[in-house]
Amino acid sequence: MIINKLTEYYTYNSVTPTIKIENNWVTIELDFEKIISQQNQFIQAVNFCEKGEFGEAKKILFNLVKSNPSNSEYHRILGQIFSEEGKQDEAIDSLIDALKWNPKNSWALLMMGNIFSKYKNDISTALKYYDQALIVNPEDHITINNIGANLMQTGKVEEAKLYFDQVLKINSNYPNTHLALSYLYQNQGELLNAFQASIRAIKCSAKNDEIYQKGISKSIEIAREISVSNIGQEIISNYKAKLELDGDRKVDVQINNAIPTAAKLELAENYNRVNHVVFYNDEFPAVEHLIMHELVHLDLILQARKSETNKLFISTQDNKKQFRKSIRETLLNLEKRGIKPEAIENFSTGLFEGINSQVFNAPIDLFIEDFLNHEFPQLNPFQFLSLLKLNQDGLNAVTDKQAVEISPKSILSSSKILNLVNSLQIKELFGIDFLSEYKASNSEIKIASDFFDEFKEYRKDRKPGEEYELVQNWSNDLGLNQNFELVDELKYRSKDDFADSILKSIEDDPLGLEDDVDFKKKEMDKFISSQETIGVNMAVVMFMADALKFFEEMTTEEIKKIGFEIALQGTQGYNPDESNYRISSIKGKTFSGYQILAYYYVSWALAIPEMLSKLQLPYENEYKLALTMHKPK
Repeated sequence: MIINKLTEYYTYNSVTPTIKIENNWVTIELDFEKIISQQNQFIQAVNFCEKGEFGEAKKILFNLVKSNPSNSEYHRILGQIFSEEGKQDEAIDSLIDALKWNPKNSWALLMMGNIFSKYKNDISTALKYYDQALIVNPEDHITINNIGANLMQTGKVEEAKLYFDQVLKINSNYPNTHLALSYLYQNQGELLNAFQASIRAIKCSAKNDEIYQKGISKSIEIAREISVSNIGQEIISNYKAKLELDGDRKVDVQINNAIPTAAKLELAENYNRVNHVVFYNDEFPAVEHLIMHELVHLDLILQARKSETNKLFISTQDNKKQFRKSIRETLLNLEKRGIKPEAIENFSTGLFEGINSQVFNAPIDLFIEDFLNHEFPQLNPFQFLSLLKLNQDGLNAVTDKQAVEISPKSILSSSKILNLVNSLQIKELFGIDFLSEYKASNSEIKIASDFFDEFKEYRKDRKPGEEYELVQNWSNDLGLNQNFELVDELKYRSKDDFADSILKSIEDDPLGLEDDVDFKKKEMDKFISSQETIGVNMAVVMFMADALKFFEEMTTEEIKKIGFEIALQGTQGYNPDESNYRISSIKGKTFSGYQILAYYYVSWALAIPEMLSKLQLPYENEYKLALTMHKPK
């Protein structure tokens, strides 16, 4: 009994030991040379298979089978080679031999199931082999996945999903199952689930895996299918309404394919407009994501304003001159090449504005994209398509041969680092790996990784306005902090020289006629003429009386501030026949055209009477009448 047990234990493949028991000693003899020789030959055969050199592999395996016909694995590998060569009947014969010598060879059982399923279209026989493989190894997730795939192929979708779910309980990172679920959900019309499954397949795969590429193709296919739906517009509409309520100001969304970026937010305060405006270029894919990106940017600003932590990114001519000095050598080289001065100037300006835009937006965009990805899962397919395009554009910008040749090395390196940070995020969100394509140095990759790690720390408990800290930190690290200044918005907008500049602009051009002389002057002349013909406008009188009451308990400075804001907003023109004008200084109030003009006139009459005539509003009689109607407390 001892000899039988030891023989079984020490048998290696088909090489059996010689066992002797003498004088209470056990002697075990094994032919190690034969074992090592067969093992080396078998490894060599497998290596040939991996290279696709099946002919050489078969020569070795035929010899091994001849010398050791009872080795199950020799037959199993031969069966796999025959299957790869398209010789399925020969493959079946070899696999039967493998199972004859080892009925528990789970790989041989799995291969038999695959052949009957894929090539013989015999699902029932395939399932029998799969069931046997599972008896041998109940935790064999590959076999379980194949059973699910075969069930799905026969239309038994619900049963297939049960097997796929079982696979993920055993190995949640098995990419084949995630990809199979993507097909399953897509066929059932559950497109968002299908998209998420295909993304998980990408994330669980190595970049050189076939599943990785299939996952990307499937994700793009499904995302495009989703992007033609109205889901994106519904998300935009609901989110825009929230921001309009939070910011007490309307937000316009407009197509503008002339903008230099995919989308652009223009704050009303910066452009003397009634409303904020989001411009977008509809030539970009999944444009709904671009619009939402800018709306989230506005949301971050509104949050920071509420906590009085909002910053303005200010760049002056002095900053620009300093930048030109820093790239002087590059500009001289362009001059030596015979490039025209105006072209060099445009190049310098483009670099300055481009790197400024990038260093300001890169860290803020990380917070925006992270927020969009987690708070609006239905927008994920739009975000995926859009970020693929933007990342590819960023990659091209810093690897283009001409750009690399003529750009200052420091600026190119900084731009590459900031693009790498964006790529780290798309890898985190969607599993797409662009990093190796940048051909970046180790130091550039290290800095980008450090930046992204810093973002992740801030992300844990971000407070309003903290995103500006990253803007400053990263610009300091990249040596770009001389190009701009981050200033407190409240202090900047309220400081004396800002108010003086407003006052001077209003004094020189109180109604902003110089902005569009041909149109606005005609409209104003037309309006004044109409007022002269109708005499006293009682609507204006009543609105002025209301304004007098509103301003009654305010200081002159408070009234002046409101008057300045109305004047700034008025540079875009007030239409007496329109409504829904808003003033941020007067919360919760919507003005009609005549009403805003009445408040405009009264605020200046009370706070800046010496400049009232500059307004050119024909309301002197209305104001006198309103004064008689108003009874101060």
